[in-house]
Amino acid sequence: MKKPLQSILAVALLCLAGSAFAQKAPAVALKGTDPVSYFTEGRPAKGARTINYDFDDARYLFSNAKNKELFASSPERYAPQFAGLCATGLSMGMKTEADPGVWKIIDGRLYVFSSSEAREMAEKDPSLIQKSHANWKAGK
Repeated sequence: MKKPLQSILAVALLCLAGSAFAQKAPAVALKGTDPVSYFTEGRPAKGARTINYDFDDARYLFSNAKNKELFASSPERYAPQFAGLCATGLSMGMKTEADPGVWKIIDGRLYVFSSSEAREMAEKDPSLIQKSHANWKAGK
């Protein structure tokens, strides 16, 4: 009776030790929206969990394998600026979650915003994007 109990405890300890070293999956970027679709389809498309690529501490999902390949070949080109935070909020020093359905491509880069009003502010005052870049670089 003693031997099976020791075996069970040993297995349990190994499982616990293994889970301590298991890596946590990165957070899903853009709420699961395919970042390449903004460029190729001119609109956001829902990505599939089975077609993914990890970049910059985030997991990106793609609507098809071709988009994943495009992203993998040049992630800096397709990944949203500021890790997908609201570009207008960042210009004011706030790290605000963005809505992937509110976006704009500026100078070949994808920017997402928390609301259509936030996007309109950036469209009316392009210096906001410059401020966002400065704040991002400064770590604000």
